[in-house]
Amino acid sequence: MSWISENYEKAAIGVGAVAAIGLAWFGWQKVGAVPDDFGGTPTGPTPPKSDPSVKGADRVATAKSSFQLKREWLKGEDDGRPVDLFTGVPLFVNKNNPNNPVDLADPSVEPVHPPIPNQWWIDNRIDNRIDNRIDPGFGDSPQRDADEDGFSNLDEYNAKTDPSDDRDYPPLITKLTYASDEAVQWVLRPGFPSGNGAFTFEYNDNLRRAAKVGAAKPVKPGELFFAKGPVQNRFKFIGSKKRAQMNERLKVEVEVTIVTVEDQKSNKVGTTYEIPAMFRKGNAAKFAKFDRTAILTLEALGLDGVEMKIEENTSFSLPPDAKQKTFKLMEVTPEAIVIEHTKADGKIETFTILKGATGPKVP
Repeated sequence: MSWISENYEKAAIGVGAVAAIGLAWFGWQKVGAVPDDFGGTPTGPTPPKSDPSVKGADRVATAKSSFQLKREWLKGEDDGRPVDLFTGVPLFVNKNNPNNPVDLADPSVEPVHPPIPNQWWIDNRIDNRIDNRIDPGFGDSPQRDADEDGFSNLDEYNAKTDPSDDRDYPPLITKLTYASDEAVQWVLRPGFPSGNGAFTFEYNDNLRRAAKVGAAKPVKPGELFFAKGPVQNRFKFIGSKKRAQMNERLKVEVEVTIVTVEDQKSNKVGTTYEIPAMFRKGNAAKFAKFDRTAILTLEALGLDGVEMKIEENTSFSLPPDAKQKTFKLMEVTPEAIVIEHTKADGKIETFTILKGATGPKVP
């Protein structure tokens, strides 16, 4: 029997002891390498702060004491004139001398925006609405509209109105535009007379409307006619008379019956027409009349582009919702309109506005 066989247990114990010693050495090596593997040394929990005070607590006392101080806005002055403490004295660069600023309050300085004097900008600069300040610091300042009423600063200066108050503005007639016109062309033709001076009538217009009084019931002097239809009771027959007229076709003087009719339309009451009886239908255009309407726009007060349709010889107001109708459209033609305005003192002024044009300049 060999020695290992006889001493097997002793040999096994020896091998186990050697393995244990090896594992212990390997573990010790790894513990020593932990800082290298994890890039730092293990640390324990941070100890509590030793200072128990609140950061910045010392400022509380300072803040409380500041409440006891007397604080008051004082009006700034510069040689007796008020100064805006936020912006200072308004100064602008002199284009002829960039190194020499322009003081708007200096009366010896030429106007920045002639003909508006510099002092005007100062007097009207501050408004309750900060976004609507009157600022002369732009090249187009005279053309700007601070209160958005449709009138420029130059307009407001010329009219001596408040440029920061949208309820105070120049005459609205200056912003009235004759945009276009509408016209109804109509022809009234007297027919055959009866024995008692009555006449027949027929009406036609370019809207293809028609009306007729036949021989069964002719119109007598003093009567309204056209009992129904688009021109119901619009006309009144006044009477007829004989008149000598030159017949252009025959070149001879002939006797013609002239019929007088009075218009009863609301804007034409009292207007009379003298029409030859039984004129040739081919001559209808020669005796045509017009009902004209002007289409106007008011380029102010936020009404830009809003159309107003006014018939000729009709009173109207500006703005359109005003109570007093102080304007009257006297005449409408395809080329121009004529408007009368009754002023507060009772005087009447007349304006002519061409089609596509705006009213007179601000006075």
